[in-house]
Amino acid sequence: MLRDFAAIDFETANGYPSSVCSVGIVVVRGGRIVDRFYSLIQPEPNYYSPMCVRVHGLTSRDTDEAPIFPRVWEQVEPLIEGLPLVAHNSRFDENCLRSVFRTYQMDYPSYVFHDTLRAFRRQMPNLENHQLHTVSAALGYDLEHHHHALADAEACAVIAINLL
Repeated sequence: MLRDFAAIDFETANGYPSSVCSVGIVVVRGGRIVDRFYSLIQPEPNYYSPMCVRVHGLTSRDTDEAPIFPRVWEQVEPLIEGLPLVAHNSRFDENCLRSVFRTYQMDYPSYVFHDTLRAFRRQMPNLENHQLHTVSAALGYDLEHHHHALADAEACAVIAINLL
């Protein structure tokens, strides 16, 4: 059973996976949430598609003064050191992380990802759908600010605590 991990969620500014504009991290140790981290990020490429703005509500006004990814990751790295990463639909978040590391020519560590979406599909195959807000509600967790990176990371952490 996975009791120590970091739940992670990215929001992107446009269709490029490297365009992360916010990150949420929730650290779990011993099956309990012990730390949270959130930051806006100046995306690369630095423009916002209307569809992404509709999803998360962030615009260039929010991130024009935000740090670039390498400065944010300097803060994240010590929080998650030695921990597996957990995400709901981990393919998306892992792709974002790999892409932004490539964009900034950073060496990508061997992060291990676990996926709460796939795990919950196996656990409760008859659920109406397996989107983050649906799974959260099925577990009795109220996801008030869906598509805010920290809120989504916390919902993912709660799901993982219940599943993994």
